[in-house]
Amino acid sequence: MPQSRPAVSIRTLRLTGAAGAALMLAACQVGPDFHGPPAPSAAAGYAAGGTPTAIAPDQRLASGADVPARWWEAYGSPELNALMDQAIKASPDIESAEAALRSTNELYLAQHGALLPTVDAGYNFTRQKFSNEISPPQLNSTANPYSLHTLQVNVGYTPDVFGGLHRQAESALAQAEAQRYQAEAAYLTLTANVAAAAIQQASLIAQIKDAEALAASDRKTLETLRRSEQSGEVAAGDVAAQEVVVAQAEQALPPLRKQLAQQNDLIAFLIGRTPAEGGVPALDLDQLTLPAELPVSLPSDLVRHRPDLRAAEANLHAASADVGVAIAARLPSFPLTGNVGSQSAEFGNLFSSPNFFWTVTGAIAAPIYEGGQLKHKQKSAEALLDQAKAQYRGAALAAFQNVADSLQALQGDARSLDAATAVDQAAARSLATAKKQLDAGEASILPLLTAEQAQLQARAAVTQARAARLADSAALFQSLGGGWWNRTDFAEAEPVKGGPAAKPAAQR
Repeated sequence: MPQSRPAVSIRTLRLTGAAGAALMLAACQVGPDFHGPPAPSAAAGYAAGGTPTAIAPDQRLASGADVPARWWEAYGSPELNALMDQAIKASPDIESAEAALRSTNELYLAQHGALLPTVDAGYNFTRQKFSNEISPPQLNSTANPYSLHTLQVNVGYTPDVFGGLHRQAESALAQAEAQRYQAEAAYLTLTANVAAAAIQQASLIAQIKDAEALAASDRKTLETLRRSEQSGEVAAGDVAAQEVVVAQAEQALPPLRKQLAQQNDLIAFLIGRTPAEGGVPALDLDQLTLPAELPVSLPSDLVRHRPDLRAAEANLHAASADVGVAIAARLPSFPLTGNVGSQSAEFGNLFSSPNFFWTVTGAIAAPIYEGGQLKHKQKSAEALLDQAKAQYRGAALAAFQNVADSLQALQGDARSLDAATAVDQAAARSLATAKKQLDAGEASILPLLTAEQAQLQARAAVTQARAARLADSAALFQSLGGGWWNRTDFAEAEPVKGGPAAKPAAQR
């Protein structure tokens, strides 16, 4: 099966040569060194009493199994696969995430450039006449007016003695990494939404068929009762009661049809079309296979597989680096500047040795009094670091809750389907008995029609229960991270000292 277009096309950003050395050889980096936060304790699994190993006889859990990149293929539906490929290819959300990722990568590279010396060159030409009484020209030539040509190269460099610039580059790199995982989250959200929308569409189509069949059966019963009323076999009240039943059955159809129309509009949006363009395929619920085996990542792996958690960790890393930036801003800096050039009254003599000049300047600059601005900026950065820690912890707890909720939903869905199936089987037996009694002349047609209605109602409940199992299976794939790390475009670089492990970069 060919791979669909990924959410982001990622190349590995490796820092080599002078640029990499400049980032790794900071003399002293003030501020906290970042260490990834520990995962919440979940030794017993995701749910109280441990993670179950089986959902139902037709569906089991594989603890520790990996989530495939194209997890939706577990449903065995070529139509769903094609729908997913269209959505991934046309989604504006993914395009937006890719653009944001490219922007943050470029901002990181721009910030990294602050670690290196700056060099600029300039040429200046002046034609001037002085008053001989006030300011005669100070040139070897006594010409007045005179020309002056100046060509020079300026070099500036501020040694990062306390690591403030390195911390800024570290923060920018962490922000780029956070955006990379936000792009992965956009990809995961899109694929999960497409799967949920397609399953809901198939469920609504099946429910409408069941509701139409039920309404037709109710109308048939009403016609029979009306004939019986004319012959005096039933009372008028029975006919009126059945008229209510028919009206209720027909009343259920418009809301279902409205939901189906809106679901088709949603699918059109997800695959990059307007509702007026149409072309939305209709999936058959019977052609969607319930995944027989569902992977369940180990709790220790979940924190590495959830893109929202990876983004929260990268934001925490950026906040940690920003504390170092704020601390370094309160310490001395040692800017170095220099220039070399030539100056001459004639352009042709600019490169003559006597006309060359150069300057080297070193300085020390330290904040003495700034009204407490730098102190409070540092305290603000430290507070933001505490906020990022709490946000990461909240995201981690939410991730474990998502998985636990999905597992509970699957177990509840299986029980609901078992109960609905039992009712459907009982209704089928009742209908068979009513047919035999009618054939034997032991009963009228009314019990048969009533049994038919009961089975149609039971069949509708089975349809909804089946759709719920399919939808909650997709929700489990989503809660586990969706397998983005198994896509062929994904790559991680070797760790860079003082920076995160993954170095993202977007390349269309």
